Amino acid sequence: MKTVSLLYGKTGAQLTLPDRTVVLAGSHPPALANAHQAVLAALAKPIASEPLAALVARKRPRTVAITISDITRPVPNRQFLPAILQTLNAAGVSDAQVVVIIGTGLHRPSTAEERRILLGDDLLERLETIDHAADRPETLVKVCDDPPVSLNRRFAQADFRIVTGYIEPHFMAGFSGGRKGVCPALVDLATVQRFHGYATLADPRADNGVLEGNPCHQIALAVAKAVGVDFLFNVAITADRQIAGIYCGELEQAHLAGCRDVAGWTTAAIDGPFDLVVTNGGGFPLDQTFYQTSKGMCTAMPALGPGSTLLVLSHCGEGLGSAAFAKLLLDYDNDWRRFLADIAASGVTLLDQWELQMQARVLERIGLEKLLFASDGIPLDTQRHIAVTPCDGPGPAVARAQRAIDQYLSQHPNATVATIPDGPYTMLQAKKA
Repeated sequence: MKTVSLLYGKTGAQLTLPDRTVVLAGSHPPALANAHQAVLAALAKPIASEPLAALVARKRPRTVAITISDITRPVPNRQFLPAILQTLNAAGVSDAQVVVIIGTGLHRPSTAEERRILLGDDLLERLETIDHAADRPETLVKVCDDPPVSLNRRFAQADFRIVTGYIEPHFMAGFSGGRKGVCPALVDLATVQRFHGYATLADPRADNGVLEGNPCHQIALAVAKAVGVDFLFNVAITADRQIAGIYCGELEQAHLAGCRDVAGWTTAAIDGPFDLVVTNGGGFPLDQTFYQTSKGMCTAMPALGPGSTLLVLSHCGEGLGSAAFAKLLLDYDNDWRRFLADIAASGVTLLDQWELQMQARVLERIGLEKLLFASDGIPLDTQRHIAVTPCDGPGPAVARAQRAIDQYLSQHPNATVATIPDGPYTMLQAKKA
């Protein structure tokens, strides 16, 4: 047997698995040696764009809006924002002219502690920082009529717009970053509903690593282009959340360059389905809600056949997620087939229905009984009603997961086993013949 470390909450988790277990992981790129200098160099020589300083000098903006991701994404803002501000200041833009907008999409507002995690006290003291509020019409402005799109007013009306974020495999949009820093991060509810609509997610091209023909990608890119992004700043990150690569400049070209590198770093090749796959929800901050846990589930799908069992370990310290998502899960009470039939027929996109629709992809493949789940943040009584099979019994989640693994192996001693230590941050791909 061997011990494997998986992402889980803030502490990680260790599980004992057979020596024959296949560990599915990417190549883990190294951190850049001097992040601050690397950022300055990238800003001076961006992709398919003039240098940031030259763009700002030519436009002479009175206001600059910089978007950042919310707490659900481990973006190293404090490593790159000082260099961006240094460049803006040198080009004549003062801190007082800059607003930082946290791209919450439809997620809840950020807390004071989360803002400190995202930006640190120094940047919070220097810069006006606000949350996007998709549910407050007075904070939005219409930017497109066909289809109708409303956007964060402060971003839309800024003289110069910078979108930041990081690039990772994304189970709907192919890759995160780029256009997603505008849509869904800064748009209204109706636009998010189109981005996450039933027909959009029913398209098999709405998947990890796929950009060509991906309707999620196309919707988000169209919105970002309609709004206009003056400068993109994306990074790739290491396992310990340091900057591994910088991709800045023109919205599409810089993002595509990052996607190519990230695909190479995060892809793990597989021969075919395994009998047992053990994965996770991505660790803190991603795995703090069950809402986000479907990413880890869907990432494992290339390793799953109809007879496979998937065990997902996810902390869920904040519980299920939004009130709307919790109600949806509990109202359908494991009847995911009825849920799919209802949303296919209704033509209406309910708030947060998209995560359960993605979870249903896994359920269609392996069934409810073979989707095992272990968490410390959700009571076992609740877990029995959210379309998973809980790892039952006493003790913390890691102990319950280990018992479930041991029991499975005792019943299937010759089972093929795989684990995905980085969960949703790994992209699985069939080996080429």
